[in-house]
Amino acid sequence: MNLPLIVSRDRRLIDHLQQLSAAAGVAVQVQGEPHRALAPWAAASLVLLGADVVSEVVQVAPTRRSGVYLVSVERIPDQTCREVATMGVDGVAELPRSDRWLMELLDDAGEFRDRGVSIGVVAGSGGAGASTFACALAVQAAAQSDAALFDLDPFGPGLEMISGFDQLDGLHWEGLGEATGRLSARVLRESLPRKGRLGLLGWSAPRRGLVPFVVREAMSAAVRGHDVTVLDLPRTGDPIVEEVAARCTHLVVVVRTDIASIAAAGRQLDRLLPSGPVSVLVRGSAVDLASVGRVLDVPVIGAMPDQRGLTEAIDLGLGPIHSRRSVLAKAAKATLRHFGVQSVHGRAA
Repeated sequence: MNLPLIVSRDRRLIDHLQQLSAAAGVAVQVQGEPHRALAPWAAASLVLLGADVVSEVVQVAPTRRSGVYLVSVERIPDQTCREVATMGVDGVAELPRSDRWLMELLDDAGEFRDRGVSIGVVAGSGGAGASTFACALAVQAAAQSDAALFDLDPFGPGLEMISGFDQLDGLHWEGLGEATGRLSARVLRESLPRKGRLGLLGWSAPRRGLVPFVVREAMSAAVRGHDVTVLDLPRTGDPIVEEVAARCTHLVVVVRTDIASIAAAGRQLDRLLPSGPVSVLVRGSAVDLASVGRVLDVPVIGAMPDQRGLTEAIDLGLGPIHSRRSVLAKAAKATLRHFGVQSVHGRAA
């Protein structure tokens, strides 16, 4: 783990930051000489740059990176803010007023990992089984990695029921409410209903619309705190859904192979392609996958035949994958391999 880096000679500031880091349970490294901070600068999970050394740091020109915050125990002069703007900072904290916010940053940094993979799943047409596949994909990812599953469709079947989470307590979208502050990755992970290494963020009744800021913060916290985040996206063209799709590392469209469904999938792809890389998973058996790929002009991951006993397994609360050799398990594994998703142990999923 690469420790957060404090760059400052201000003893009051250093002591204050070390107290906050101790309260967050996070070790930090301190460097008072800007030229010596260049070595750990790029690898540090977080950089807390003291206002007292801004001019010197600008002169040594460290590598531009995210996760740099300007901090001070006094009011920061406008000139200092203008100086640091040339190198890019993600935020400014005047202490002690910003103590709580800074502790959340340190809390996340204590669990630092490379940003996780986020996979959006959407149906090309009605009845394609995208929600069930999203559940299966998250369950399969959680077999080897920390995974999160997001239900972003307030009018969908409910992923809690499909995945067998409906009897578990934990955080739902409604619990996040109208939150306006930064959401800690650790807080999100520990608050979600969980089975093993899988956490699910879904709905409780009554369901309401999604709040854009809340969705952004939840997704950001999920990818910071999990190796794989799977998002079940509705087919609607809601702006927040399009924004989430654009933030996903990968997008999967589940496509049925009748003519009407292919036509509907084509329209869905036209909407999603500007968001980034899109692949298709074909629902059905005895399908010419190459032909589907040519018609839709996108990569095809593979086929997902109907799975026997799926309805009964879901009704019994067993979830979509009841065997490693099941149809859904194989389709999920193929999808994770297609995207090169590795487990936290470095093994292919």
